[in-house]
Amino acid sequence: MRQIVALTLALGLSVAPAMAQDNDTEITDGFNLMEEGARMLMRGLMSEVEPAITGLRDSLEDMAPELGEFVVTMGPALSDLLNQVDDFNNYQAPEFLPNGDIIIRRKPDAPIWVPESDTGEIEL
Repeated sequence: MRQIVALTLALGLSVAPAMAQDNDTEITDGFNLMEEGARMLMRGLMSEVEPAITGLRDSLEDMAPELGEFVVTMGPALSDLLNQVDDFNNYQAPEFLPNGDIIIRRKPDAPIWVPESDTGEIEL
């Protein structure tokens, strides 16, 4: 009887690693399939987005001279505005008056702001 129990135990122990290997290969195959699916999804997305990216690049190349001119003309004015404003979150939404004026009011609960001294230098 002991021989039968020992034989059964030996067979059981020898089969367990083989079953574990099958499970490992199934898990590995599952990850490989998921990885391949993710690659296929990314390829599909890239093929869908590529024409839009190409069109955007062409549009930006066409607009480059106008954007450069805008930066040259408006750069100093925007820099001056940023020196006069501390944080845009401290201001209400702009009000457009019938005569064309635009008023941007400071919020009542905003902290008191003291402008920095004007040294004539622009900090970048």
